[in-house]
Amino acid sequence: MTHAQPATAPRTMYEKVWDAHVVIPESPDAPAVLAIDLHLIHEVTSPQAFATLRERGLRVRRPGRTLATLDHSIPTLPRRADGSLPILNNDAARQIELLAAHCREFGVHLHDLDSADQGIVHVMGPDLGATQPGMTIVCGDSHTSTHGAFGALAFGIGTSEVAQVLATQCLLQRRSGTMCVDVSGQLPEGVTPKDMILAIIAHIGVGGGTGCVIEYRGEAVRALSMEGRMTVCNMSIEAGARAGMIAPDQTTFDHIRGRAMAPTGEAWERAIEQWRSIASDVGAVFDRSVALNASGLEPMVTWGTSPEDAIPVTGLIPEPAGDSRRDRALRYMNFEGGEPIAGRAVDTVFIGSCTNSRIEDLRAAAQVFRGNRVADGVRALVVPGSASVKRQAQAEGLAEVFVQAGCEWREPGCSMCIAMNGDLVEPGKLAISTSNRNFEGRQGPGARTLLASPLTAAAAAVTGVVTDPRELINEPVTAGGVS
Repeated sequence: MTHAQPATAPRTMYEKVWDAHVVIPESPDAPAVLAIDLHLIHEVTSPQAFATLRERGLRVRRPGRTLATLDHSIPTLPRRADGSLPILNNDAARQIELLAAHCREFGVHLHDLDSADQGIVHVMGPDLGATQPGMTIVCGDSHTSTHGAFGALAFGIGTSEVAQVLATQCLLQRRSGTMCVDVSGQLPEGVTPKDMILAIIAHIGVGGGTGCVIEYRGEAVRALSMEGRMTVCNMSIEAGARAGMIAPDQTTFDHIRGRAMAPTGEAWERAIEQWRSIASDVGAVFDRSVALNASGLEPMVTWGTSPEDAIPVTGLIPEPAGDSRRDRALRYMNFEGGEPIAGRAVDTVFIGSCTNSRIEDLRAAAQVFRGNRVADGVRALVVPGSASVKRQAQAEGLAEVFVQAGCEWREPGCSMCIAMNGDLVEPGKLAISTSNRNFEGRQGPGARTLLASPLTAAAAAVTGVVTDPRELINEPVTAGGVS
């Protein structure tokens, strides 16, 4: 890796990380060659990449910079008496077998189903301390932007690019534009980081960040925990951005300290010094800038088939407007414009995914479930993002809260976010989900999805309808409302 000479003009955080990783600068005829610090792989987008290496007689260039896990295709059903998972899908079983075989053949460390660290790839990396400020991180998954919460430049890549990184530890890439989203004020009680990012996407649209890396900043962003920052950066791709980033600070350092792959001793002190220098310079100019005030935000929920279709839970479903996409979304969701979103009966509740399956998310959901029961006719799944999160939730008594409330407490995995592992929303049923995409059929053929925070999802589970969670936090509730 070669480091660029110090620039005279102030630089954004993205520009600093980019410049530090350029091996060969881009030209009008060719993209840059960018060094990659960490490559995360899973069972779905890696088989063809490994096959390419084998066909060409190539090895994995830096096995120590590659981490593998199983997450997308694996079932999250409870384990059998012998400790095994009930893998009922032949395609999934084959993907799992292939990743294990490829990791053995090419010397890549795999966090398999028996690993104490297995989990959703974007939960596992931070759990281990593998995700660190100033890194370039890639994965064959669009929500790799999650890792930008640490001040890393992290983005998803395609299968052919997975092969490219495995073979060279580099990637061909064009430089992105820069965008600043400044969120001032403070989040009100009952309003979460998920509500913040849904409000941002509703404001700028699904194309608002196209061609850019978004830097989230401002008082409200600085106040977020690392879990909250990961939720925000996770959904950057839903605003069309290449990636999302938040400058590292003491909150970041405290989160990384002591984790398995974190620096120690003198290396830790040197790392802290380097990480502090990553923040955007005073006077750095962004290509685009957007400002919001968090103080006026409310719990958000989507009504349509795009993450930009988000409104306050107290709001009205938009009227048809001769917009073909909006009209199609209303038809698919079987909603009438002008009606309240609150009070809509829900069939399924999913709390999980790389967006909202961390310990803070489970603690939030438990606030609502504690002392209450899932409403009759509602199915509620709570899926921890990793084995580590699951152990912590059990140690804190959260798992017991979920089970006593009537939720299904599952094994770690992507689960109902992507509907390729047996966890499906039935056709026509309405689900409220803490995941990141509400496209037609995303959670199963004909499934209808409302995106929301863990608080809002849990409130819907215990009332049976879309509900403002601020009405229920720390209060006993019954199906239909507060008791």
